[in-house]
Amino acid sequence: MQGMSERQYAARVGLSRGAIQKAKATGRLVLHEDGSIDAEASDRLRAEATDPSKTRKAQKLKPVSEAAVSAVGDTLREQGLTAPAPGGGTTFLQAKTAHEVLKAQERRIRLQKLKGELVDRARAETLVFRLAREERDAWVNWPARVAALMAAELGADTAAMQKVLEAHVRAHLEELAQPRIAL
Repeated sequence: MQGMSERQYAARVGLSRGAIQKAKATGRLVLHEDGSIDAEASDRLRAEATDPSKTRKAQKLKPVSEAAVSAVGDTLREQGLTAPAPGGGTTFLQAKTAHEVLKAQERRIRLQKLKGELVDRARAETLVFRLAREERDAWVNWPARVAALMAAELGADTAAMQKVLEAHVRAHLEELAQPRIAL
């Protein structure tokens, strides 16, 4: 009968390979004739010999919110790494990796701000709004400025020309106001 290798058993019980090697050397694991580890028998032996107060299961772990686990998963997926299964919990290594990735992203963003590559969203929206308002006001005032010149060139009534131009400009501005651009 073939058992597990040190690596396989270490992965199964959540210990390092070095810890498994120490347990093997001190006789705390049950081995097959070929030197492989009998997993079930070793689990029973370890359970009998282990002080329950010193196991990780005996420690009271603080519950982690589902939002935190979800955020860890999202961060790992963004980086192309393996994310925890939904409802399966997160390993310490996955959480630590996600934490390091987030710190690196935060530092990159800070650096981009210092270099002037990123701008404040509220400031950009205010600037765009102000520029759009100035452009609109320029168009609204345009018929009053050019109506007399156009009327003189065409030999038309200045007041009538201004009313026609204003109507067309306002209709055009209404068309431009329809699509909303989300920043």
